[in-house]
Amino acid sequence: MSFSINLGAWNSVFAVPSSLVDQHIKLAGALQLKVLLWVLRHAGEPFSIEDISRALGANCADIKDAMAYWKETGMIAENTVTETITPADIRENIVEEKIPEPVIPAAVETEKHVGPKRIPKPDGVFIAERISQSEEIAFLMQEAQQILGRPISPGLSSTLLLLHDDYGLPADVILMLLQYVKGRGKDSTSYIEAVGRNWSNENIDTHQKVEEKLRKLDEIAAAWQSIQQVLGIEKRSPSAREEQYANRWILEWNYSTTMIREAYERCVNATGKMSLSYMNRILERWHKEGIHTPEAAAKEMEEKNAAQEEKRRPTYDLDEYERWSQEELMRLTKE
Repeated sequence: MSFSINLGAWNSVFAVPSSLVDQHIKLAGALQLKVLLWVLRHAGEPFSIEDISRALGANCADIKDAMAYWKETGMIAENTVTETITPADIRENIVEEKIPEPVIPAAVETEKHVGPKRIPKPDGVFIAERISQSEEIAFLMQEAQQILGRPISPGLSSTLLLLHDDYGLPADVILMLLQYVKGRGKDSTSYIEAVGRNWSNENIDTHQKVEEKLRKLDEIAAAWQSIQQVLGIEKRSPSAREEQYANRWILEWNYSTTMIREAYERCVNATGKMSLSYMNRILERWHKEGIHTPEAAAKEMEEKNAAQEEKRRPTYDLDEYERWSQEELMRLTKE
């Protein structure tokens, strides 16, 4: 009688580097992990981006993005000779040992950046190191994925770490920022970085300050909606200038939509079209002159029209008229 171990699925196995679990299991997205596992499984076979796309049911752009992640971490080296990816070459470049000690960007050791100058973003190796060292960073990456509802790309994870380490925003502030941009439907990496940079410059670095900022932004959004309705502007996101007008007219100067409509009527009568900048000049003049009601605006218009009418009215010099009459009478008498 002989015996053997029933290996089943274990009859066909392939190696997975330990650093995949130790360093990247928290950071890498589902598709990124699938791509690397597929590559390892097909070691020794020629394949292309299109082959991976068909196998995983994902588009080529997403596959390239996933491959870019592993290239940034140093686990895969790009073959610059041919577009076809050689699994044997890839396998040779997989880092099985501990990730080399990264060079920490100088900005991490300096004070928070407050100017418009852009700071170089951290690379994938440094991001993985920070995640392994900091529970706060690991939590930030995990929650960011939940809030945005998608895997965190290498570019976005670099941006999030940039906001935290270089711009000085705590993790909870960054998460509130992500909730804000997600709610506005503007959650691109570039927009997230722009908003984070502005918040850093405005020293919005606490939970309370964020709440005050978001409350102000909500008020401006509501003010713009009121202006849209009274002026018949199609529903859309306002520009930065339009947000400034909404904040100034309604929140700072406390003008009602009735007064804004009156400014609109005068603008159209004078120019033949709607011009927010022209309306702003009208409302600014009213604000300086203390005109805040329709009655005061109507009185101001009456006085203005009366002054213009007075300028157009002809004037007479009675002394000159009398002198002319006497001269004319003497001339007629001589004749």
